[in-house]
Amino acid sequence: MSERVMIVTGGSRGIGAATARLAGAAGYTVLVNYAANAEAAESVAAEIRAAGAQAETVRGDVGSEADVLAIFAAADRLGRLAVLVNNAGVVDQPATVADMDLQRLERMFRINTIGSILCAREAVRRMATGRSGQGGVIVNLTSAAAKLGAAGQYVDYAAAKGAIDSFTIGLAKEVAAEGVRVCAVRPGIIETDIHASGGLPNRVAEMTPGLPMRRPGSAEEVARAILWLASDDATYSTGTILDVSGGRAILP
Repeated sequence: MSERVMIVTGGSRGIGAATARLAGAAGYTVLVNYAANAEAAESVAAEIRAAGAQAETVRGDVGSEADVLAIFAAADRLGRLAVLVNNAGVVDQPATVADMDLQRLERMFRINTIGSILCAREAVRRMATGRSGQGGVIVNLTSAAAKLGAAGQYVDYAAAKGAIDSFTIGLAKEVAAEGVRVCAVRPGIIETDIHASGGLPNRVAEMTPGLPMRRPGSAEEVARAILWLASDDATYSTGTILDVSGGRAILP
């Protein structure tokens, strides 16, 4: 039984996969959650094991409460939960608000917002000293879109991530005295396949000339920020939302 279990939701690709790999290198026992692609998740876990750390996979849609409970039950079998990385998220096809239907909106908030809150709830139940826990860290993934609005493309996604900003601050205050730190990372334009899943496979290349640093970020750059917030180097940081956006999310 490990004393340092980390759950990474949406850990089979992109930022989640990069986080899982770095977590393994840092000595965590990693639970790689995935919604559909078991092969990709197992590949990430196999890389972690090959490097000498322990890793397991678990299927689960964070938008389903039953699946969330199953994810955390799998983590309990590995040992003590030390870190939750709330990474799982989705975008949809570009659309204006006037053309968004209820099904799209419900999916967007169910996975990106409610799913993260459900996972955080289960983490707090295990970590909080007032509930016989030993403390821990929750790192949420938000987005520069929460500050920029994503007009004409993903206003619903931006709103769902804006809710995560508020949730991070509120939960951090709520559990600070119970040994639980709650932080977030706010990525900007990152080179992952989430853009293709939202119907814009060339989005990164098209936006790069207008980015302050003239390049997108990498999944590993975001993962390093996540691992820092989770580490003992950040023990006095809670309620912190760390921009990893190459300057894109800086407001005038």
